[in-house]
Amino acid sequence: MITVEHLTKCYGDFTAVSDLSFTIEEGHVYGFLGPNGAGNLYSLLADYGVTASEGIVIEGDREHYAFQSPFALMPDMASSDVTDALIEENYYPILPIARGLTLSDDASVTALLTTSDAAFSKIAGYELTTYEKEEGDIDGPFALAVSIDCGSDGRIIWFACSSFLDDGYNAYSSGANINLGMNALSAMIGESEAMAIRSKSLNYNYLTISESTSSLLQVLMIGVFPLAYLGIGIGVAVRRRRLQSEAV
Repeated sequence: MITVEHLTKCYGDFTAVSDLSFTIEEGHVYGFLGPNGAGNLYSLLADYGVTASEGIVIEGDREHYAFQSPFALMPDMASSDVTDALIEENYYPILPIARGLTLSDDASVTALLTTSDAAFSKIAGYELTTYEKEEGDIDGPFALAVSIDCGSDGRIIWFACSSFLDDGYNAYSSGANINLGMNALSAMIGESEAMAIRSKSLNYNYLTISESTSSLLQVLMIGVFPLAYLGIGIGVAVRRRRLQSEAV
């Protein structure tokens, strides 16, 4: 059971939550809803020493982000009942546009997903104009998902990204994102594992070529090969006419 009594959370002069009290009974799963940035869910996390950084996390280590997008994070996964199934089968979630979490020494909080040491948070947020680190940006590393033991069999599992269950990013992760979310729900209701049927691994080998090689391929595909096929066609047509003339 989770009980919150007279919770108030302020950000400067702005009061995000005022005198909030509620109880979540054992065996129930609750969602705490509100507009993005309202501070409602972060207020709960603050009671356990978890704070969310301002801005959007940018990953500085190329091995920890997908495509050419440093905001599409591919975090390290710690061993847990939520992540073990993914780790064993080498499936990696992709978390786009996440807020970085900083943890205190509270023993009840466990980081499930973490960035590399090269990650940082861009204060500019959605208005960023560069992926380079600038003055005022916040140094990482950060947690991107946490599990909080609330006692009396209560548990909070929180992801710092609201978009990782979108169809596009789930497809890019070969279903790992949905499985991660399902495993989190499964862990909270006492099941050992949620569905784990996945299409393929995300162990891609990318082909890279130089600009000179790219130019050569363009010349071959657009110029040389078509001309060669044209020449062969003309040769075949001329040969057939000669054979017809000799037959006459």
